[in-house]
Amino acid sequence: MQEQSLPNLKKVAIVGRPNVGKSSLFNRLARQRDAITSDMSGTTRDIKKRVVTISENREFEVLDTGGIDYSSELFTKVAEFSLRAAQEADIIIYMVDGKTIPAEEDKELFYKLQEMHKPLALVVNKIDNDKEEERYWEFLEFGADATFPMSVSHNRYFNDFYAWMEEHIPSPKVEEELVLKEDKEIDPFSQIVEQVHASYEEKVDNKIQVAIIGRVNTGKSSLLNALLGVERSVVSDVAGTTIDPIDETIEYRDHEITFIDTAGIRKRSKIVGIEKYALTRTTELLKKANLVILMLDSTTQISELDERVAGLIEEYKLACLIVLNKWDIKDNRSYEEVVDDVRDELKFLHYAPFLTISAKTGLRVDKILDHIVDIYKRYTFRIPTSELNDTLRAAIRRHHVPSHNGAIVNIKFATQYETKPPKIALITNRPEFLHFSYIRYLANFFRSKFDFEGVPLDIVARKRGQRFDEEDVF
Repeated sequence: MQEQSLPNLKKVAIVGRPNVGKSSLFNRLARQRDAITSDMSGTTRDIKKRVVTISENREFEVLDTGGIDYSSELFTKVAEFSLRAAQEADIIIYMVDGKTIPAEEDKELFYKLQEMHKPLALVVNKIDNDKEEERYWEFLEFGADATFPMSVSHNRYFNDFYAWMEEHIPSPKVEEELVLKEDKEIDPFSQIVEQVHASYEEKVDNKIQVAIIGRVNTGKSSLLNALLGVERSVVSDVAGTTIDPIDETIEYRDHEITFIDTAGIRKRSKIVGIEKYALTRTTELLKKANLVILMLDSTTQISELDERVAGLIEEYKLACLIVLNKWDIKDNRSYEEVVDDVRDELKFLHYAPFLTISAKTGLRVDKILDHIVDIYKRYTFRIPTSELNDTLRAAIRRHHVPSHNGAIVNIKFATQYETKPPKIALITNRPEFLHFSYIRYLANFFRSKFDFEGVPLDIVARKRGQRFDEEDVF
């Protein structure tokens, strides 16, 4: 069982190619045999961590990473996580095999780590005696600021290495600010460890289900025909012509885009016979959609029915593109007036971009596919845990979490636990007292730092250990 991360500890990542002794150094620092060591390349596939104490009670968290090797798909994924750990770390130890001559692969990886501009030591391992120390000098061509010969297996040459570590590991200090105290509980490496094996099974997510939705006679069928370039669905000025939703799949920018031409939604008092079935089918299909094109008639005002139709998008937390059709028809209102009307009436779709088109003439219809792919990429985007928490800390520094009747509410850290849409959990001591207005502030702050145009954000407040999929979604 791994130890929990302690407050404000420096992170030290041990990285290198396979079979250079990373796990042995990890065990030596941790003073216990925890990581599996073997002569077989690729033994370490996940990321292990331990809290380590050196002189004057200096504590840090050391991470043992998998070997950086691109010889197979699995090893490539392990290498990606190892480099991510180095990116997240405060200090990097790069290990090489001192029984071999310097390899070009090691030089390239070392120079890549140098670009991170962090304390970086080159450890030349397997220098088991004084005679073998001659090989160490060949590694000085790396140009490292700190290079150390070492024999982990024989416990030799550690003094200079420890002295260098002490220069970069601070002595314990008493932290007095509450914000800093909460910041220290953030542990981005936990997220990395949890994702290592799951990432091996990740598939390319390039299938997009697009529902075209709107009131009757807004031009949904005409838009589908314009996008496909063929008369695939029946077009008529008679309300309710489209009864059965029609699916059509095309390939664009390495994505499979399936369009769903939904039946027109009419006022409930006017829904009769088969159109009632069509409304039910439309609602069911929205449950399977990823992205919605909300079709509006730019020549008319936003109605209560438009709001109800758009409300389905909010209900199912779908990505959205608002398309203002019939832009070829002259209207007394300007673009700004039309957009202001839509924004004012459909406030809950504030995240959705606009596109003015004419499905009849083809005006700007060609831009829709690019919007779909770009919005879907944001819909499936996962914010790196460290970046998410850096942004959270910045937001809290700007506006502190309000207390509730004198009770202090602390947000300890945040994690994105799902995509489609992006779902973020705020881990707090009192989730029931975290006001919805502050959650809305955080959502807007996240949007200002990350590109989520066209995408809703699901944010929940949770205690540590509480399930993320419970109720109270904000």
